[in-house]
Amino acid sequence: MEDRRFTFPTAEKLKSRKLIQQLFASGKTIHVPGVTCHFLMNPAVVSVPLQVGVGVSARQFKKATDRNRIKRLLREAYRLNKHEIHAALSGTEQALVIFLLYTGKELPTFQLIERPVQQVLRMLTVRIASSASTRE
Repeated sequence: MEDRRFTFPTAEKLKSRKLIQQLFASGKTIHVPGVTCHFLMNPAVVSVPLQVGVGVSARQFKKATDRNRIKRLLREAYRLNKHEIHAALSGTEQALVIFLLYTGKELPTFQLIERPVQQVLRMLTVRIASSASTRE
């Protein structure tokens, strides 16, 4: 079995306001029931090949504790399933910025969040592979 590092270092966390604005202004979107993913391939300013942010609607979930729990679950689902997208990015010279938004209506369990996050990451892996093949 290959050595997978299930970590989520600070460098991978999307914190740059400028980069987030660029992502929502000119990025693309993938919708999966429960999760919406905004992503931007090869942004101008990036320090690591992959940066991820998470968010939850304050209008949908009024209590901050509920929003924080959902964000924690989103980060955990990403952390456990990021190895395939890292593998796809490692062979290319591409960079990727992702923002995962929870769009469900009720407070989810980990299983309800992990499945859509896995689907989104698979779709992104396919897009990375297809854009890498068109560049060659």
